[in-house]
This record gives sequence, structure tokens and C-alpha cells, in this order.
Amino acid sequence: MTLIVGLTGGIATGKSTVTQMFKSVDIPVVETDKIARDMLRKGTEGYEEVVTAFSSSILLTNNDINRKKLAMIVFSNPQRRKKLNDIVHPRVKSIIKTEIQTHKELGTKILVLDVPLLFETDFIDLVDKTMVVYTTFKKQKERLMERERIDKDYAELKISAQMPLNRKVDLADYVIDNSLSILETRKEFNKILEKLEVL
Repeated sequence: MTLIVGLTGGIATGKSTVTQMFKSVDIPVVETDKIARDMLRKGTEGYEEVVTAFSSSILLTNNDINRKKLAMIVFSNPQRRKKLNDIVHPRVKSIIKTEIQTHKELGTKILVLDVPLLFETDFIDLVDKTMVVYTTFKKQKERLMERERIDKDYAELKISAQMPLNRKVDLADYVIDNSLSILETRKEFNKILEKLEVL
């Protein structure tokens, strides 16, 4: 039997760090953000639908989607964000279901689904256990500002567009506090891995 673990967190909480930890111990991870990016490449149905919905003003000169511009539109407008999610999520979910079936047939013991909006969407229906990567609001904001080179107001807008992190923590089966050192994060990861291995 394959145990499906849903991995989530808030933007810039360090979820990708934990994703790499799973990969380092040969536990496969399906990353929904990567699937979504692939679906918005030129020539795909998703690309055409997004350009139709948001107009050619979101395109770069080479006709690739300007992801930063699209992000600014959807993070400042909940209706537009829902429109984008309605286009992307069903396609991503279909691909994930295929991946899950493949791993079940292969006899994979643990499969991780890296889903930023795990609790906010029906992706939650696909998992057996949930894991949240947590950090303080201050660290989250600082990391986001540094990573994306954005100002404080835009960072706070992006963070507030997601479900509050403390709410996700309350809903999770497992929580990793990523507000300290990478060594501490690894220790917490290893403890959870021990629990997962005996389920």
C-alpha cells in the first residue's frame, strides 16, 4: 500500500527545503508547481486558455507568459486568482492522479505530493496524511522579500492571499518548524520520517 503524504506550507516558509529532504532519502515527490509551469508553456491548452482569460498583455515579447505580471494580477484580485486556479487546478489534478496510480502499481511505500494550496483546494482528497512547513510571519516576509526582490507591502499581500499559516498548522497531521537552523529542520524531518515509516 502506498501512503500519500500532502506537503504544504505558506509562501517562502521553506517547503522546497523539505521537498529536497524527501528526495535525499529516495522518497518520490510530485511537485504541483512544476506541473503547473509546464502546463503554461507556449503551445499548450493551458497557455491558450490563460492568455484568452487574461489577454495578451500578460505576454513577454517572445510570447511566453510573464509570470511576475500574472502573479501581480491574481494576488491583488481574488476573482482573477480563482479564474486562474479554475484553469490550472483540474489539469494538475488529472496529472497527479495518474502519478499516484503509477506509484501504487510500482509498490512505492511513500509518495509525497507538494501542493501549496493543499487545504484550500480539493487536492486534500488525494492524500492520507498532511505535513505543514511552518515559520514565523517575520521570517516568511523577509525570505519572500529577499527571494523575489519585492517590497514589504507586496510581500504581505502575497502572504495574506493564502490561508493563514497557523490555520494550516492546526489542520496538519505533522508540522515542521523551519524558523530555526537547517540542522533543526532536518532533525524534525527525521522524527516525522520515523513515524511515517511505521504507519
